[in-house]
Amino acid sequence: MDEIPAFTIKKGDYGPSSYVARCAQLAMCLEVSASPKPGNIDRHDDYADTRYEHFLASAVSIYPVIEEASKNIQGTGKYIKAAVSESVNWHKGGNTHFGAIILLVPLAMAAGKILSEKETFTIPELTACAHSIVKETSTEDAVDLYSCFGISGVRVNPVEEFDLQKDSAVADLKEKHVSLYDLMVIAQGYDMIASEWTSGFIRCTECAEMITNGMKGKLPGLAADINDIIVYTFLSILSRNEDTFITTKSGAETALYVSGLARTIIEKIENLHEVHKIYNSEHEFDIIKPLIIEMDRELLQRKINPGSTADIIIAGLFIALLGGVRY
Repeated sequence: MDEIPAFTIKKGDYGPSSYVARCAQLAMCLEVSASPKPGNIDRHDDYADTRYEHFLASAVSIYPVIEEASKNIQGTGKYIKAAVSESVNWHKGGNTHFGAIILLVPLAMAAGKILSEKETFTIPELTACAHSIVKETSTEDAVDLYSCFGISGVRVNPVEEFDLQKDSAVADLKEKHVSLYDLMVIAQGYDMIASEWTSGFIRCTECAEMITNGMKGKLPGLAADINDIIVYTFLSILSRNEDTFITTKSGAETALYVSGLARTIIEKIENLHEVHKIYNSEHEFDIIKPLIIEMDRELLQRKINPGSTADIIIAGLFIALLGGVRY
């Protein structure tokens, strides 16, 4: 795997913490701006109560929290809670980036730690550091995360252990000394974000590599266009993963149906590329785009939102931007 290009603090720069925070903000803005991203709010599509501008406000609001988090390797839950609080205080659109924040905070902490020690690092080094940080989380971090659900209004399914819908949940966490990482281990089988923590951010890494390769012109059927690369990466991840947000709101059957739609589109792009590659064509994505728009219309009409996939894309963009991807 290629080494992430060096980030060197030069005279006039604002330091690694500011760099990390700006990469996080830009990742959030690029993800929500990408279009057509089926079922999700983007620059052209809003929902009745949540708009594109709400996501932009959220991205701007969390800057100081990410900057501060990148200077520390403890207090993961505290920074997640602070970022969620800032996000909801800056707009009236409800939950916008809850899952993304849970991913961005430990990745930002890891990036800040590494950049304070050296100038170059690989993606595996970054994610390994982030994995180490989340494994050291505490019960206090778990309690902080639980408080975020009430702040953000995030909907969750009832579970057997430490159920948020029970008043005794926080007391149970404290009594049994359950860490935030322990909670993620419990949830990893049915929640994409939790699975990222326990797997060492495997899908986030996959996204970062796909985006980086795309900007080098190495994705089948695509030119090096940041918008199209984000949409393609979104569809690719969705095609191979049941989206947690869809499952929670609409059930597993709907989530699998949406993944099937995405898989059909990715296969059509790849098949067209095989047919046309003798001509060195990079426009298969444009040929298939009407199918993506059709999928987008269906999901928006049915209010099916692959929100967890969008969170993974934000984290992948963040890693790619940290590594020097520019457009």
